[in-house]
Amino acid sequence: MKRSTCLDEGTMTRREWLASAAMAVKARQVTVGAHPWVYAAKQPNSDPTPALDQIFREFGGAGIDGIELMHAVLMTDGAVERVKELSKRHKLPVIGTSWSAAMWKRDERDAILAQAATLISRLRQVGGRTLGISVGDARRNKTAAEFDAQAAVLRQVMKICADHGVVANLHNHVYEVRDGEHDLSGTLERIPEIKLGPDLGWLYRAKVDPADFIRRHKDRIVFAHLRNEKADGKWPETLAEGVIDYTAIGKLLHEIGFAGDLVIELAHERDFAPTRGYGESVGLSRDYVRRVMRY
Repeated sequence: MKRSTCLDEGTMTRREWLASAAMAVKARQVTVGAHPWVYAAKQPNSDPTPALDQIFREFGGAGIDGIELMHAVLMTDGAVERVKELSKRHKLPVIGTSWSAAMWKRDERDAILAQAATLISRLRQVGGRTLGISVGDARRNKTAAEFDAQAAVLRQVMKICADHGVVANLHNHVYEVRDGEHDLSGTLERIPEIKLGPDLGWLYRAKVDPADFIRRHKDRIVFAHLRNEKADGKWPETLAEGVIDYTAIGKLLHEIGFAGDLVIELAHERDFAPTRGYGESVGLSRDYVRRVMRY
């Protein structure tokens, strides 16, 4: 005899209910956090440090699971103690940090690795577990020699991460995935085992289908940034507004058994005038992920 449970969409059999419950358990393994770029964009040198108290307070009230920092925050004096105190006060764990360096420049290797060592050590001290890496934009297609230099630095960074229990993953803007994913492919040819943390909004802006990218790289993806884009090509105020099909992306992530971190990263055009506080927009975006992506 079948038992049924009444839900918003009607009724389901016991088997269907168990399958849905199993999916819900898996979904709880996924952390949904937020990145402070929308705050950083209004600060000198795009450094969110001056707004850090506001960021933690507003993120803490937005219903998110954790925060992804920006590397400038952790490179300041006293950063570890300050971040740990804010994290505890607002009950907001640190997921990781984003970081960018011109890794293709061979003559900057030593400075990059020194910064990486400090950054990753401090990240681990504040409880972070992921490092989202941007390899640097040459504003042209990189040469084979530059890719070799980039890969050599990345391997050293990956080792530092592994030594500290941090997962390194490649983050993308447009430059990594334009021209047939030239930059990303140059890295993957040399380091096929590296993990990926794609920004789905930047993929869309680069005219790369986010769902297709996820399918092709599903075994590498451990992290993703969530942002949306309007039909006119501009960023919306919240993740809930835009043309990217996050319902389909959520379904796909469940199908492939994604169990990493999803991070909301809002961005606004330079001339955009917000209609609400950033914290409220993050909260609305978090509700959207819960409702539409089922995380």
